[in-house]
Amino acid sequence: MTQHLRERVRYELPTPGVARVVLDRPERRNAQDAAMLYAIDEAFALAVRDREVKVIVLAAEGPDFSSGHDLASDLTAPVGEPRELVAPYDQPGAEGWLSAEDEFFRGLCLRWRDLPTPTIASVQGRVIAGGLMLIWPCDLIVASEDASFSDPVVAFGVNGHEFFTHVWELGARRAKELLFTGEAMSAAEARAIGMVNRVVPRAELETATLELAERIARRPSFGLRLAKRAVNQSLDLQGQRHAIDAAYSLHHLGHAHNRTEHGQLIDPAGIEAIRRDARGRE
Repeated sequence: MTQHLRERVRYELPTPGVARVVLDRPERRNAQDAAMLYAIDEAFALAVRDREVKVIVLAAEGPDFSSGHDLASDLTAPVGEPRELVAPYDQPGAEGWLSAEDEFFRGLCLRWRDLPTPTIASVQGRVIAGGLMLIWPCDLIVASEDASFSDPVVAFGVNGHEFFTHVWELGARRAKELLFTGEAMSAAEARAIGMVNRVVPRAELETATLELAERIARRPSFGLRLAKRAVNQSLDLQGQRHAIDAAYSLHHLGHAHNRTEHGQLIDPAGIEAIRRDARGRE
């Protein structure tokens, strides 16, 4: 079974007990607009409501998993009813943008982190900024050897992407280096510090991820759900959710500053700086 959602995402049932959600915008390097984020949310909801699905795999078509937010799109443009109970996000100024980010970024990421069904991100190529916001809410990450991870948005005049779990994923000093420099981290290093569970050759990524998903799917679904909740509650007791909220407030301070200084949400000089760094890595 394959189902397309909003022409952005494929929903597949590749093997018993496993659903596969595939980002399908390779021509844009799977850049996220509002339609894609809602499509991902709809696909996750389909999987959670299916009693036969015990594991969800999040994958992507094309050479790169995700280049992050689609800066050419209007993320405040209505694409359906809000998933979260937020104020209208078509209001002018900071009021509308705060609600939009509550909905599209922070809210959806937290919602996905707390899905009752275990999730595995299957990652290849580049994962940039907002791309991390898709994989970090997942329970496990399997990466190809060519995968790389970066959050270069300090160049935009903000503190990092909106789902700020950097310290838990990377450790404090490595998080600062990643943010301060914008440099990408390799799959090998990501595994060494515990951000990634497994690294496999690119040609084996899909098979290796499905094998892991099938192994997990043989466990009782209620036991999986309880184990996931116990770990997530441990993170919250360490202060993760409060840290996300605090960093999110700083993110909006950055936006407010950019509106005053540049007339837009980001420092426009950051776009070329990030592109220049990316060309240098290529």
